[in-house]
Amino acid sequence: IGLASLGASDDYIEKLATCYWFTVEFGVTRQNGQLKAYGAGLLSSFGELEWCLSGKPELRSFDPEKTGLQKYPITEHQPVYFVTESFESAKQEMIDFAATIPRPFGVRYDPYTQTIQLLDSKRQIQKLITNINSEIRTLIDAFNKF
Repeated sequence: IGLASLGASDDYIEKLATCYWFTVEFGVTRQNGQLKAYGAGLLSSFGELEWCLSGKPELRSFDPEKTGLQKYPITEHQPVYFVTESFESAKQEMIDFAATIPRPFGVRYDPYTQTIQLLDSKRQIQKLITNINSEIRTLIDAFNKF
């Protein structure tokens, strides 16, 4: 969510922050047909957790485009929670949503250096493609040895 916010307009940052609220803080998922809480705000508040699973609040399917528009109270129990089908599906939906955010450059997290790279020149992107192709060739070569 943080990476997706780079270069985004204030409207998109607000949507991303709201998605954060309804996932990282007040996230609910379905596991084997049962609702399970995973958000820190839910797990740290017995009263909120009990309310969430009571059947009284409204439960909606998680969709970042719609979730990002939902207003929420910060001083009372949530009247609405968004339910993900799995952590993996929520992650993919956020990745897909982030890809729709207009920005004048690309962004990439480099796990090797633990830095964020702004992809804002053709030369830089070509160099990255060359490096990734080299790594793929190395992986294919290692894979073919089995």
